[in-house]
Parts: sequence; structure tokens; C-alpha cells
Amino acid sequence: PFFFNDTATTEIYTLSLHDALPISTAERIKTMETRITKLLGIKYPIFQGGMAWIAESTLAAAVSNAGGVGIIAGGSAPIDYLRDQIRRAKSLTDKPFGVNIMLMSPNAEDLAQLVIDEKVPMITTGAGNPGKFMEAWNNAGIKVIPVVPSVALAKRMERSGASAVIAEGTESGGHIGENTTMCLVPQVVDAVSIPVIAAGGIADGRGIAASFMLGAEGVQVGTRFLAAEECQIHPTYKQLVVDAKDTDSIVTGRTTGHPCRNVKTKFSKKLASGEMNGTITPDEFEQITLGSLRKAVQDGNLEEGSFLCGAIAGMVKKVQPAKEIVEEMFAEAEKLLNR
Repeated sequence: PFFFNDTATTEIYTLSLHDALPISTAERIKTMETRITKLLGIKYPIFQGGMAWIAESTLAAAVSNAGGVGIIAGGSAPIDYLRDQIRRAKSLTDKPFGVNIMLMSPNAEDLAQLVIDEKVPMITTGAGNPGKFMEAWNNAGIKVIPVVPSVALAKRMERSGASAVIAEGTESGGHIGENTTMCLVPQVVDAVSIPVIAAGGIADGRGIAASFMLGAEGVQVGTRFLAAEECQIHPTYKQLVVDAKDTDSIVTGRTTGHPCRNVKTKFSKKLASGEMNGTITPDEFEQITLGSLRKAVQDGNLEEGSFLCGAIAGMVKKVQPAKEIVEEMFAEAEKLLNR
């Protein structure tokens, strides 16, 4: 829902597909309340993206302590490591946080059980259909919020028992679909009755306000949090994000069927060029990029690293604490939405 000033009543109304109900102006501005904040018991309806190799307990806890939802990336990491990360997050925050499960990963089955054992309050899913796990997760009281690139998948996730969906546009970093956030979000909102979180190309309050105007009830942000002080990526990676211009985004991996958005580097441009002219086959691409994200995150390796990043990186200008990022974004959004 979004809200606007009614000059006759000076109340702010929340609009959804079905109704319009007056709520307290002061309370709305104070909490930015939506169905997502109520569902998860959070102050701000913002998720930190579950970025593989990047989203760990320190960053997740910082975003949760700031009033949003921090998310630990499961990826293909060892289960013992992820158990330690979950427990470390619990030691750093008493606020809700989540885990992202990539369903195509070899550890998906074990991680599906781990989040139950560790009583993780919410999870996001991607790269597959979580249907076979939904009953167990729902029985454990876990809020399941899949990432979806299409209306059809959003409707399927609602039927499966998802609490909400994240509609992610092609502007996002990492693995991407083809539909844009502007096009995808309102179509998903119209197609489902559960809350929708917008993702892809959101880095300031204007992006939040625009998402709400499209019918979203929350946002997921990844790229902006790459420049959080608490983000543990290599300084070279962080500086690439801060220095990026609007044209410094490139997509590689289209020939493999798994396109990824990166910061432009000599390595990523070489990959894209090789795919285009046929000098790099899909099999060769997979070999060349094996371990390339780890090389970027841990080593800052410009020669062999894939620095995954969204198209909005050109708007990220400085490194800030996660709390400052969240509060700055929502202060701007509230001003715009309450004009």
C-alpha cells in the first residue's frame, strides 16, 4: 500500500487493490507500517538481499538492528558454517533475520532442515521451486518469501503457501530475469493477494516511494548494502561499487542460460565479448568463472573475479553504517510519499 495527504481530512490513507482505510498520520510516519512490517514484526519494510558469499551474519544483524530484515545467504556453503552464521546472528541481534536458500544448490535439502532446527523466523528462496519444503516450513512457523521473476511463478508460490513474494526485476545484481522492476511489480501485485516486495534498482528513498506507488509493501535492497560499513567484502569490491557510474553495469552468462549482472571490469568485459563473438563457449564460460565470485568477495581479484552488482550502483556514492543507510532511505521515502 501507499499513502497520500487528503487535504479535506489531513489523514493519510493506505490503498490496496481492494480497499482504502484511514490510519493515524503520526503512526504511519513513525513506523512506515505495511503488511510486511506486521508479518515480521519489523520497523521498516526493507530486506537486505541474500547475496551469495556476501550476506553473512555481521551484515544481516546490522540491517536487522537498523529495523529491517537482514538475510544470511545459504548458497552452497557447508551446513556447519551456516549453522555458526545463524547462531552468530542470534548473538548480535534480538530482531528478526532470515536465511536465503538457493534451491538449485547441493545443500538445499540440509539447509531446509537447518532453518527449522535453528528456528529461523523467515526465509527467502530462489533458483527453483520450494514446493516440497513448504509444508514443513509452514508447520515450523517459518515465513517463506520466494523471489519471483514472473507473474506465473508468483501465483504458484501463493498457492503453495508463501507468506509474501519478492518481485525482482532485471536491474538487480547477480542472477537476473528479463522483466524490469517497473513492469514486473505492478503485474505481480495485481495477480496475488499476499504482500509483494519490490527488488531491483532500489537504492534510495525515491526507489522505495516508486515501489510503493506500484503497489509493493516493502523493498529488497542489495547493491546499496555492498557499501555498508558492516559488509565484509574486500575493499576493492566496495570501492568498485562506490566508484561505479551509470554505465558501469554489464551482464554476462547469457549463453549459459544463467545471466548475471556485474560491475564492468576487464574480466567481465572479456567474458561478455567472448560470448558475443563465440570465442568463449558456454562450457568454457563455466570453467573460467568457477569460483570467480569468491575471488571477488574475498580477494578483490580484478583479473579473475566476478563483482556482482546491480545497475543502480551509480547512485551509491559512499560507505555508511547499515543503520544510516536504512534511516536515510526511509526518511526520504516518507517525505516523498507524504507530500
